[in-house]
Order: sequence, then C-alpha cells, then structure tokens
Amino acid sequence: MFKQTKKHHLFTGGIFSFLAITALTISSGLQAGEPALTYTHDSKELKWGPCPAFIPTGCEIAVLHGDPGKNNADIFFKVPDDFAIPHHWHTSPERMVLVSGKLKVTYDNQKTELLEPGTYAYGPSKLPHTAYCEKGDPCVLVIAFENPIDAFEIIKEHK
Repeated sequence: MFKQTKKHHLFTGGIFSFLAITALTISSGLQAGEPALTYTHDSKELKWGPCPAFIPTGCEIAVLHGDPGKNNADIFFKVPDDFAIPHHWHTSPERMVLVSGKLKVTYDNQKTELLEPGTYAYGPSKLPHTAYCEKGDPCVLVIAFENPIDAFEIIKEHK
C-alpha cells in the first residue's frame, strides 16, 4: 500500500497551489476580443441582403455574427409566408432555430418536419432539402454554419 508522507503532502499541495495561482493569473489576463451581441429578427441595426439567385425574390439574409466567407457564421434567413424554398444543399452542416412562422422542411429520403417557433433543427452537410413557409407569418430562421456559407441549387433533369 502507498504510504503518504508529510513530504508527499507538501509536494502535492505545492503543485496544487502553483497550478491554481497560474490558472488565476492566466484567466485574469484574458479579455474578450469582441463584444457580446443580441438581436431580434426585427432589430433596426440588421442589414438585410438578398439570398442566392436561385431562391425567388422575397428571401433575405442578415449576418448576425462572423464573416459568411469564413468558418462559423450565423445568419437570420427570412422568407415571406406562402413561400417555397427550392431544392438545394450546403457544404456546411446547418444548426437552425425557427424564430417566427411555420416552416415545413423536407430532407431527401426523410419525412417532412414542421418547424414552429422555438424548434431546433440540424441539417447535415450536403444533404439536399426543400422548405415551405406556411401561410400566416413570415418565416425567420437562425442558421449557424460551421463552414463558409454557400447554397447549391439542385436542378431536376427533364426527360
């Protein structure tokens, strides 16, 4: 059996004290490199821009955080009610929360899911999908992308 000695307690106590002081010193010197942010989907300071060209007029995007051309950007994605979002896919996975409206989302080979405000949804990388904002209120979705934001239309071949 291991016998603890006074010397052992002094050694482990000394290491613990050193680690605790080092951690406090490092954390006290850390400062956030950017401010915390909060937005609502109707915040006046948001700058809304167009969606990719294959999505009909009425679709808008506002960048909430990050650079859309780099990893880890968050956006508001907004479409009017009674609006179909064409078949498409993204390089990045999508982490989404519906803020307003009712949105039906259909991923290829999966059942359609109805998102209501407060619903979280995850869309895997490169999995094609469509969506439809039901009649009533516009649909606003928070989308967090891991990779640079992109969207690729899927065009069905006509025979």
